[in-house]
Formats: sequence, C-alpha cells, structure tokens
Amino acid sequence: MAQRPSVSFLQLPAWGAVKVGWRHESLGWFDGSQLIGAGLVLYRPVPKVPRRSLAYLPEGPDIDWRRERYPAISLAEWLEPLLAHCRDQGAFQVKMGPPVPVRRWETDSIKASIALWTDGSADPPRRISETLADWHSTRGVQLAERLHTMGWTQESGDDAGFGDVQPRFVFQVPLAGRSLGDIFTGFNQLWRRNIRKSEKCGVTVTRGTIEDLAAFHEVYVETAARDHFTPRGLPYFERMWQELNTAGHEPLSLYLAHHEGHLTAATLMVTVGDHAWYSYGASTTAGRDVRPSNALQWRMISDAHAAGCAVYDLRGIADTLNPADHLFGLVQFKVGTGGYALEYVGEWDYVLRRGWANAFRMYQSRRG
Repeated sequence: MAQRPSVSFLQLPAWGAVKVGWRHESLGWFDGSQLIGAGLVLYRPVPKVPRRSLAYLPEGPDIDWRRERYPAISLAEWLEPLLAHCRDQGAFQVKMGPPVPVRRWETDSIKASIALWTDGSADPPRRISETLADWHSTRGVQLAERLHTMGWTQESGDDAGFGDVQPRFVFQVPLAGRSLGDIFTGFNQLWRRNIRKSEKCGVTVTRGTIEDLAAFHEVYVETAARDHFTPRGLPYFERMWQELNTAGHEPLSLYLAHHEGHLTAATLMVTVGDHAWYSYGASTTAGRDVRPSNALQWRMISDAHAAGCAVYDLRGIADTLNPADHLFGLVQFKVGTGGYALEYVGEWDYVLRRGWANAFRMYQSRRG
C-alpha cells in the first residue's frame, strides 16, 4: 500500500502481537498480483470455546472506502469476502471501524459554542455534534447509509461519546504547510503561557528508551489512581515497544519531562507515515505547577513537524460542551491547541451467528 500516506497504527501487523488474549491475522485484498487493501483482524475467543470468537478490525480495514482509487469495486465486493473469511475462522460477529471522517469543527466554532454557556444563553448546545460543522463529508454519510442497508449495525453509544471501542470523536492539529511559529501562534493564550512557564522553570524534555518505560509506568500508575481508571501493566508497554520498534523502524517514541532531577510527566507517541498520535500520557501531582504536560506536547508536535507529518492527533475527546461534565476539561485542554475536532463514521457490527453473539453480549454485560 505504498501509495497510502498513512494508516492507523492499530492496523499495523505488529499491533496484533501487542494484544495478548487475541488471535490475530493480516488480510489482503488483491487485484491480480497487486495488493489494493489490507486489514488486521483481532479475534477475541469465547471463554472455554476457543473456536468461537469476536472478530475486530480497529480503525480498519484499509480499503478504498470512498471509491476514489478503485471506483469499479463496490462496497459489497470489499466486505463480503471479509465476512466470509471471518465466518470460516469461527467468528460470530465482525466489528470494524472505517477510518472515514464525516464532520469537522474548527476551534473557533467550538469556542463560540462554549461561550454560550458562560454568556448565560438559554439553550446552549450540550454536545459538539449539536454545533454546526465547518465541514461535512457527503461520502461519509453515504457510507453509513450503505452499511446500514447491507445489514451492519451501530450502537448508539453513551453521553460521553465513547460508545465505540476506539473514539469516534478525536482532536487533531494540522501541521502540513505550517511553520512551528504558525502552530505556536495557533495555541490559545493559556497554552502559550504554560509552554513558556515550563521553559522558564527549567523543565527538560528528553527521548527515552525501553529501559525508561518502568519510570514512565510509575507515573502512569499514579495518574490512574488520581483520575480513577484502571492502568495497564508494565509488560503491555514493553510489548508495545518490542513489537512496534524493530531494526531501522521505530514508530513508538517515549518522552520524559524532568524538573529539578525528578520525572514529572511522560508520554508515548506513535508515528506512521505522515500521521503522529499522542498515545499515552502521565504526570505527577507534585510537578503539575511547572506545566510539564504542555512542554511534552510541544516537543512531540515539534518532532512530528520535523518528521514531515501532516497531522498531530491528540486522539479521543468526549462529545460534550457542558462545563459541568467531568470530561469537559479534556475537551478544553485539547481545544487550546487551535486544531479541530473530527468525527469519524464510527464502529459497525455484522452478526454472523446470532445465538453466539447474544450469549457473548450477555457475558460481557455481566462482567461489567
């Protein structure tokens, strides 16, 4: 797929080896001897019944969703072989996340909607999705309609906008055609002030190695306790490093922010082609006043820009504009970069064996 500028890192063949507990395989679509599409399939087996599994393609597969490269190939011709293959592999359900955007909101539009809350508007928009988009994709809407008619279904999600396994709403900073000065000027006043403060306070940002993952993980566990989420174990991050970073190819990078000799924050970034993703972040409570998180983001954006990336992806945000929502702070933080919110078409499911699919759903609900 040399003609593709980038694909999601979740579709790299190496990502399958990161996911312990899942069987994985990489599939290809061919026109004669030419590879025209690819996808990483993760199979999650049913407990005690390994021959039955959920098949999942996170942010994939990488096919011609918009019919721009191969317009003569219909959507059914792309997807029916995938479904048939997964069924032969014992899958009872296929879940996929087409990497197709449908709407985009620029920072100024989001800020205007947030201002309606502070200005005392009688009926301010509660969600980003209730705000008039600055751009929308007719083909993205048509894709959703076509998937529905083909029997694919989509869960409605929850109020936070995280109903899918992977985020439907993300926040991105455009880098192509912009200087670092342009990007810095695009940050809001608070971001610029925090970056300057971190520099003035002597925060240093360095690139780490696999040996530094243990230090990252200590701060990550502290962050998890503070923010009330379940942390992944250190072996997960070591596996990420070992599987993604091979000889001459290192898409995964670790960044460490130190202040007065102490590690105050750390982040992971993944780069594939012209796309860079902020993957994981962690910070100590004690060092937050010197703004190491802003320093880390600025360094990662600068490195992504130097590497020729077209976009820096801050990953998921909630579909909320309500300041009282506990997830609003994350939206506000990312909006400060001056980028845009992007909505993807979301994740879709196709049931191959309904009895097994219903039983697995019941099992998952009991697990909570």
